[in-house]
This record gives sequence, structure tokens and C-alpha cells, in this order.
Amino acid sequence: MNTITYQAPVAYALSSSRTPYAAPICSELTDLVSSKLPNEGVYETDIAGLELFRVDAPTSFMPTVYEPSLCVIIQGRMTVQLGDHDIVYGALSCMMSTVELPVDGRVVDASPEYPLLAAKINMDLAEVAELVLQLGDAAPTAEASDCPYSGCGLWFAQVDMGILDAMIRLVRLLDAPTDAPILAPLIRREIIYRVLIGEEGARIREFVSADSQSNRISKVISILKDRFAEPLRARDLAKDVNMSESTFYHNFKQVTRMSPLQFQKQLRLHEARRLMLMEGLEAATASYRVGYESPSHFSREYRRMFGAPPRADVVKLRGETGMGVSA
Repeated sequence: MNTITYQAPVAYALSSSRTPYAAPICSELTDLVSSKLPNEGVYETDIAGLELFRVDAPTSFMPTVYEPSLCVIIQGRMTVQLGDHDIVYGALSCMMSTVELPVDGRVVDASPEYPLLAAKINMDLAEVAELVLQLGDAAPTAEASDCPYSGCGLWFAQVDMGILDAMIRLVRLLDAPTDAPILAPLIRREIIYRVLIGEEGARIREFVSADSQSNRISKVISILKDRFAEPLRARDLAKDVNMSESTFYHNFKQVTRMSPLQFQKQLRLHEARRLMLMEGLEAATASYRVGYESPSHFSREYRRMFGAPPRADVVKLRGETGMGVSA
């Protein structure tokens, strides 16, 4: 497993080497977010699409599904497994997902005295596409890249001062409920704009450009998300987006770092887990609901992915979330 690390230079976060405003803004953002997160957890704020996170200790790898979003690490470090690479991103770096993507992630650097703090903004890809059209020729052009995850639906970068300044103004609005409904959408749009003109903007634009292969794969991912319980016919999916079967397989794996069948399996298992946890379904019922024909086959794949049999895993999750355990 190879490791790639994204973390803003210490001088950027702790001194005035890049701008005299860097250190005060970093400290203010950390203090602001800390004040909103008295305990561990995920906090959905009163600003639509803005979530804040606090984690007080390192975690093991947990499978999850990233939705289109921008996540900024304010303090601490996280690791995401992407194919055969571990991507480590830390303070003042960010990750953006341009498609719904099942991944494994964990917190690697956190403590009660120095918790991981993060802010996530959910992205409307239609709004991203609108901004790309407005940018027109002013949008950055793509450069050749030997990055091992180039073309993937996840990208990582350091946070520049423009994004940092906009993020702090957005979080400040949590204390200004009268201003927030008017100003928050404008600041969120500004953040998307600054992402698009940043170092990875050209690759993000690929995913919202109607004629690009990345955009075609995005459409396939949407189809799989809606119809994951149905039998997978790669030939039909390739035909839906006007690709040959071999081109489809190549591009799908480039975007997701897995095959269409692996992608469908992960979507099924995540949905089955949700059904058991949130709706109280038994494992066999959940397995049929998400498209499995054999509950025993489902249980084997579930244990391989989540590290425990379905019932044991759900009991553990209910205990951790305080939901209680039902029969």
C-alpha cells in the first residue's frame, strides 16, 4: 500500500510566511468550530448543507459512501483508502467528492486535547456545472498528471487563503441567523468558485462537462445508485452512455477505483446496513431487499466488508449511537 500525504505546510498554518492574515484566520476558524462542537459527533448545522465534525481519538477503517461534497480538515488527520493507495489529508487540506463513492476512511490523528475538526459542504453538481459555464474560458485548463488517483471521483488539495477566508465567514453565520439564509448560499457559491479556479479545478470540471467521459461515468453511477438491487448488465450500462464495453470498464475503474460489480456490491451492503439499523429489518429480509438471492452469501460478503456478521455489527452500531437494541 502506497501513501500520499496532503497537509498544509506548518509555515502556512502557524506563521505569517505566506500572508500576514494566515495565522489569525487559522486560529479563528479552529476556535469557531471548536465552540460549536462541545462533544464528539457529526453536527448538522442550521445552514443547509453545512456539517461540522469532531472526533476525539483515532478510529479503525470504516466503510462509508461519500456524496458530492467538499470536506475541509481544520485540525487532525484522516486517511482514505483509494485503490492501492492510502491518501492522508490533514490540517488545512481538503477532499472533494464529485460522485457518490464507497470508500474506507479512518481518523489517524486525534485526541481529546487536540480533536479532529472538520467542516463539510454538500455540493449540488448542477450548481457546479452552472458556475463552470459562467467561468467559460477563464476556467483553468487540465495539465498532464502522473498522480495515481488522477481521473478519480475524489481529489485532494491544500486549502488556499480564498477558501479559508470564505469558510470562516460561512461558519460565523451560525451566530447570525437573520443573515444566514441570504448570505450562506452566496458564500457556498463562492467556495465552489474558488475550488474551480484552484489547482484541481480542471479535473472537477471534467465531471460536470456533458461530453466528457467522466461525466458519462457519473451518469452510470447515478443509475447504479437508483437500481443497485437489479441484476448488473455492463453491456447495457455502456450502451446507455455511448461507450464500448471495454472503454466503459476502463473509465469506470478510473473514476471509482473498482469494477462496476464491486461498486454495486458495496452499494447493496451499505443499503442493507442502513435498512437493518434504521428500519429494524432482519438480515435475510434486508438481503433480499437489496438484491441478494442467498442470505448466506449476503452474510459472508457483509462480514468481509464490515468485519462482523450482520446482526453483531448492527447491535454494535446501535450501542455506539445510543439507538438501543431491538429484537
